[in-house]
Amino acid sequence: MEYRLVDRLPTVEEFVEVTRAVGWTDAYDPAAIPASLAASLHAVVAVEGDRVIGLGRLIGDGAIYYYLQDLAVRPEWQRRGVGAAILRRLEEWVAERASSRTFVGLFAAGDSVSLYRRFGYAVHDDMTGMFRVGPWRG
Repeated sequence: MEYRLVDRLPTVEEFVEVTRAVGWTDAYDPAAIPASLAASLHAVVAVEGDRVIGLGRLIGDGAIYYYLQDLAVRPEWQRRGVGAAILRRLEEWVAERASSRTFVGLFAAGDSVSLYRRFGYAVHDDMTGMFRVGPWRG
């Protein structure tokens, strides 16, 4: 089985299929997916035949701050280099635009931590990652 990387956004349906396959069913509001994808700076999908097997995207201001977001690979394709290939392609896109002090951040969980560490991402003692998840409306 072979796959190819394509520089494009996943469709809403492709995004939902891949993220559900990795168990992210409660990670997002389905109604917000179209606007979220549209606001991406860049995205890459891994495709086998006509099926998306992995995806990843970049969000941020497009100048100083970039965030790797939603890097997901269907379970049957994990540990076969697909995630690393997507990450490498996203980093190449950033490198073409980066300044000397460009910041690339991400949140990692579970087994993905080792992937990101291989690419030089690390926890820094002088920084604390923080986030808040709603509710934002009463």
